Amino acid sequence: MPSRTTGADGPLTAVGSPPQTRIRPVITACLLAVFLAMLDSQIVATALPRIVGDLGGLDVFAWVTTAYIISASVTTPVYGKLGDLFGRKKIFLIAVTVFLAGSALSGAAQSMDQLILFRTVQGIGAGGLFVSVLAIIGELFNPREAAKYFNLFGIVFALAALAGPAVGGALTDLLSWHWVFLINLPVGIVILVLVSTCLHLPRVERPAHIDYTGFVLLSAAIVALTLAASWGGVKYEWLDWRILGLGAAAVLLAVAFVAAERRTTEPVIPLHLFRDSTFSVSVLVSVAAGIVFLGSVNFLAIYIQVVTGASPTMSGVVLLPMMFGLVASSVVSGAAITKTGRYKWYPVLSMAVGTAGALLLATMDTGTPRGVVIAYMLVFGVAAGLNMQVLTMAAQNTAPRDDIGAVHATVSFARQLGTTVGISLFASIFYNRLTEEIADRTPPGALRGIDHDALSSTETLDQLTGPVRHAVEQSYAAALTPVFLTAVPVLLLGLVAALTMKNLPLRGEDHQGPEAAVEES
Repeated sequence: MPSRTTGADGPLTAVGSPPQTRIRPVITACLLAVFLAMLDSQIVATALPRIVGDLGGLDVFAWVTTAYIISASVTTPVYGKLGDLFGRKKIFLIAVTVFLAGSALSGAAQSMDQLILFRTVQGIGAGGLFVSVLAIIGELFNPREAAKYFNLFGIVFALAALAGPAVGGALTDLLSWHWVFLINLPVGIVILVLVSTCLHLPRVERPAHIDYTGFVLLSAAIVALTLAASWGGVKYEWLDWRILGLGAAAVLLAVAFVAAERRTTEPVIPLHLFRDSTFSVSVLVSVAAGIVFLGSVNFLAIYIQVVTGASPTMSGVVLLPMMFGLVASSVVSGAAITKTGRYKWYPVLSMAVGTAGALLLATMDTGTPRGVVIAYMLVFGVAAGLNMQVLTMAAQNTAPRDDIGAVHATVSFARQLGTTVGISLFASIFYNRLTEEIADRTPPGALRGIDHDALSSTETLDQLTGPVRHAVEQSYAAALTPVFLTAVPVLLLGLVAALTMKNLPLRGEDHQGPEAAVEES
């Protein structure tokens, strides 16, 4: 029998009775998509120093990641809404196809400008990967059952996190950095085949009102904010009229976006979701987690390769304990939530432990033993893993079923927006401080004829005399200290927000509505 539900604009009708979905192949495809998304971020971070050494552009290297994150951030809520309107399978397949096209183009890039452009294309596809997976699971299972699969995602996420740095370093050393993008192609093809043949969700008929105005305003606000964070203190002074203008534009565009969302019938981000305090807290903590935990990975790779002198392959090995901490805390917290149905204290612990980890990372210099560096990164990784699954589950738990795609999209968007701001802000702080430190620490003329953008490459460092190389390493270490100090107040704000989250159990099979969640002591 076809089922009938009610959407925001009226009846949401399932048309016909589609063939039964083959759960195992679909879950496999979803797990591979999560693996692909996570692997890409980790594998690229490890290869970035070599990419900069090859293509140049140290002053814009962060845009290799920032362009990807911006495009993914902008499109994430759009994919969520399009999935609600036109079906999750179709939108998921489109996202994977665009992601693979961007990966192939990035692998063929011959300049930094090309790479940034192609990473933008890749990000447009990436915006639909994780949110589509979450929405598909949310449609197939109730929150308590879905928690089991979120735990599986945690394991796969962890495997990608563990494999990414090592694989990225090995591919960069043995082949070239181009292969950190090309490796996505075979995995993506498997996902396309499995989803095309095995996923069968009810088709829905629902009036489609695309919120073009909201999409344009949101995109413009994100770009203005990112440019202000990227250029401030580097290209222009923070009080320069251009930076102030970009900041003002971001605020005005955000206000206009909210006004537009109030009037449209199918908003990109449904504002009524923010009436739920659990959803609002999940979004706020996701922003803090994105700024700090995802925004700092590139800078840890730079520290390991430049300050400690590790090769790309060895830097991947050094990053493994941090990824192991992320994996372990993600899996353990996911299993505990599945068993107990409670989740409040995990994001609280994430923010608290993350604050301690950031303070420890801020103390690193050229004299810090590698074992101590690994221990600090382990703490940071544990903190990052404690919030990976929890915030999405919490937001889904109290959300109306018709808005499940928008809920997942908004939480994912919040994390990606935080990452965009974090990478841009941290890169601005780092590059500005690095320029000053190199000028102060290296003898006049010592770097004459040396491309400063190539100093992150071990080949360039090997050409320097011992004292000059040590001065450059000290400069990089000193430039990274304010990056991690800046993360501390962000984490403390996230901690305050997490403490206000209600202690609600996950809904089970017999409790499908948000009204079933009752706060417990």
